[in-house]
Amino acid sequence: MSPAVSPAVSPAMSLAGIPSPSEGVWHLGPLPVRGYTVCIMLGVVVAVVIAERRWRNRGGAPGTMVDLVTWGLPFGIVGARLYHVITDWQLYFGPGAPHRPIDAILVWSDSGPGWRGLGVWGGIALGGVGVWIACRRRGISVSAVADTVAPAVAIGQAVGRWCNYFNQELFGGPTDLPWGLVIEAGRPGTVPGVTTYHPTFLYESLWNLGLALALIWIGGRFALRHGRLFALYVAGYTAGRFWIEGLRVDPANEILGMRLNQWTSIALFLGALAYVHLTRNKRSEESPGDERTPAEVR
Repeated sequence: MSPAVSPAVSPAMSLAGIPSPSEGVWHLGPLPVRGYTVCIMLGVVVAVVIAERRWRNRGGAPGTMVDLVTWGLPFGIVGARLYHVITDWQLYFGPGAPHRPIDAILVWSDSGPGWRGLGVWGGIALGGVGVWIACRRRGISVSAVADTVAPAVAIGQAVGRWCNYFNQELFGGPTDLPWGLVIEAGRPGTVPGVTTYHPTFLYESLWNLGLALALIWIGGRFALRHGRLFALYVAGYTAGRFWIEGLRVDPANEILGMRLNQWTSIALFLGALAYVHLTRNKRSEESPGDERTPAEVR
């Protein structure tokens, strides 16, 4: 995590677009409070609250989602870091790497990218493993949980994506649109003489909110089960991420002229649609489990 930034723009310049925050870190005595971390944790809390309500409406036991997140969150953090390190290995191990190899695992350290070095794909994948373990312990259906949490995850991502706003990072190319984001000169990806850039964090946040509403409507209208609603979440998120990723100007590994995350989006989008097609004939209702505690499930 980088130190707090200086004010981004003068009051006059801020009228030309969305002003960036003057600071990304606040201090409560010796305790630093980072906007990046606050946004991510708030996104997790919002997702859990919504998922818990949806689960109880489905007939599931109260407190289930809290138990699942205690497994999914640590797994997700590890997975998100692994994805980042694997796809951007040169930042730690390449010639002239800007970060030390040890920074690859020091998520909390200010000497490396800190909490900024997280990849959503790895977080969802390994976080899903943690949730699967918790589901096995409670004796509940993994696919039922996946369909329940799909809109909640999208809303949580919409909140969490604001973390990039506080760090003035992962923005798009220059723009003169009224909602252009004012970025401090000299940051990676900025162009001399240009002050406003596409606020890709805002685009993704709005896309995810729209996706969540669509999933809630589709789930209620068609009663999708057996993981199909979660698959539609994956397809919807990756469709938006593909074009938003194409707007970003931060350094990234590319294959055949496209950013790695765009190729990942394509693969996951096709895989999600294939899953929906292959499971189209499943009609049985999945049980949300029973009231047993994890200790009682063997």
